[in-house]
Amino acid sequence: MANSPHHRFPVANRSYLNLAKQGITRLAEECGLTPAEVGKVAIVVSELASNLIKHTPQGGELLAKPLAEDETAGIEILSLDNGAGMRDPNRMMEDGVSTAGSMGEGLGAIRRLSDEFDLYSGPDLGTVILSRLYRGGRAPKSPRSGSFRAIMVPLAGESVSGDGWALTGPPERRALLVVDGLGHGPEAHLAASEAIRVFTREAGGPPAGVLRILHDSLRPTRGAVGMVAVLSPAENRLVHCGVGNVAGRLFFPDGAAHLISYHGTLGYSLPNPLTDHPSPWNESAVLVVHSDGLKTKWDLRKYPGLPRHDPSVIAGVLYKDHTRKTDDVLVVVGKRNQ
Repeated sequence: MANSPHHRFPVANRSYLNLAKQGITRLAEECGLTPAEVGKVAIVVSELASNLIKHTPQGGELLAKPLAEDETAGIEILSLDNGAGMRDPNRMMEDGVSTAGSMGEGLGAIRRLSDEFDLYSGPDLGTVILSRLYRGGRAPKSPRSGSFRAIMVPLAGESVSGDGWALTGPPERRALLVVDGLGHGPEAHLAASEAIRVFTREAGGPPAGVLRILHDSLRPTRGAVGMVAVLSPAENRLVHCGVGNVAGRLFFPDGAAHLISYHGTLGYSLPNPLTDHPSPWNESAVLVVHSDGLKTKWDLRKYPGLPRHDPSVIAGVLYKDHTRKTDDVLVVVGKRNQ
C-alpha cells in the first residue's frame, strides 16, 4: 500500500470532528485492526482534532492512509495546522508541565497510544503531528538502507491520484520512481499506474535506461513525467535521471543540491541524449522528490531541526506550507538513516 493516497479530512471547527473520526476509524477497520486497536485510533483522532479546534483559530486538517509494511498492517495519521506553533514541544509533553486542557495534555495521550509518534513545531511554523498504529502493536523495523515515506493527496473531488511512486530492490541497491501522469483523474492515474507496473519489472537497469523503457510503455497513455533514482548506500552514491517537471533535491548539513531533470514527456517526447547524474548519498542525506502539485520555492533549511524528523513529518511540513491545491500532490522523502 506504499502507493495508496492519503485521505484528507478538513477540521475547521467542532462540526467536522465526527466525520473525521468515522472516516479514519473505517480505514482502520479495513486495515484489519482489532476492535480494541480501532478504539485507540478513535481516541487519537479525537485528540488530534480537538487540538486543531482548541489551539488554532482556523483549524487544520488530518491525513490518513492504510499501511502494509513487512506484512504488518496499520494506519498512519497526520495532523497539520498553521497555528502559532510551540516553542518547546518536547517539554510540553513532560508530566507535570502541561496543564489540564492544554495541547500538551492531548499530545501525551496520543504519544502513549501510538506505536510510532513524531511531532514538529516551532514559533510561527505551525505543527505537524504523526501517529502510526499497527496491528498487534508491532511496528516494522526500519530497513538498513534508509526510510522512505510519502504524502500523496489527490486533487479535491477526485477519487484517485495521477501521481505515484514505487521503491524496490535489495538494501544494497534500492530504486525509486516518482511519476506524475499528465493532468489528473482516472486517465492520469492509469498512466502513473502503468509506469509503476513497468518500473517494478525493469528497475534493475540504470535510471536513464529505465526511463526509455517507460517512455515506450506509456505511448498508449496520456503520458507522464517522472524521475528514477538508484541508491547505493555502500558506495555513498545516488544516481538519478528525470524527465519533465518532477523536482528533486538533496539536503546535507552543509548544503543542498538540485537534481537535474530534462524537458520532455514520457510517452510523447524524450530528450536525446538522456544521461544519468551521480550525487552523494551519505549518512546525513535527505532526499525530497515531488510532483508539480507542490510549489518549488521551499527550503528545508528554513525549518530548524526538521531533517532529523520522520520522513512523513518532513513531507507533511512541505505539503502543509507549499501545496498548490490545484492538482494532485505527491511528496516523497527518503533518509539514508532513520
